[in-house]
Amino acid sequence: MTESQKLSDLEIIEYLKSNPKFLLKNPDAVDYLIPPKDQTSGRGVVDFSHYMVEKLKTDKKMVLDTTRDIIEVSRENMNNLARIHEAVLKLLEARSFEEFMQTLTTDVPVTLDCDVVSLVVEDVNGDIPQGFKKSIRMVPAGTLSSWMEGNTSRIQSGIQGTEAIYGAGAGLVRSQALLQINRTIDIPPTLLAFGSRDPEMFRDGQGADLIEFLCGIVERLLKLWLLR
Repeated sequence: MTESQKLSDLEIIEYLKSNPKFLLKNPDAVDYLIPPKDQTSGRGVVDFSHYMVEKLKTDKKMVLDTTRDIIEVSRENMNNLARIHEAVLKLLEARSFEEFMQTLTTDVPVTLDCDVVSLVVEDVNGDIPQGFKKSIRMVPAGTLSSWMEGNTSRIQSGIQGTEAIYGAGAGLVRSQALLQINRTIDIPPTLLAFGSRDPEMFRDGQGADLIEFLCGIVERLLKLWLLR
């Protein structure tokens, strides 16, 4: 725009007078205005327009920030759901019990972007299927109940991994999800554990729906393999 084409202050004011709904139709224009501060009218009444405009800007920013947070959480949930689905498909593709356990402890951690997945089984009178023994970590009877403290699942952040759960990988673990396998199959108490080096991957108070769904799949596949 050339100098001769620039609008004068009076022309802008006249335009706004003729278009009183301009800001309603163009609310973003408020962001470019610098309102006067602490001015008073001739009657000594404080002009609050500055504070009103600033509040509008603050409210707008808050709405935009909240919207971004919601979008980010939704995107994260969709990514997690896609990972769980991929892990389930890999487990279903196993052609033997050994391949199933290999997939669970090696491929599933990569798919879920965590570091360690393990099955921990209580040694109750040595009553553990032979094919199961070489693929698990064993602990004394009563250990799982002391870890779980009456819960079927526990999600913890900022922790130090336990060797009894993760073996040599315990040093990496800084957050974990522990889920008790439902005993619908004839095996001793069993725990499915997910460990991550990221102290916030599994967070206290985090929803466990997706990871519990995966645990349910593992439980059913264990039943199919061990009853064959």
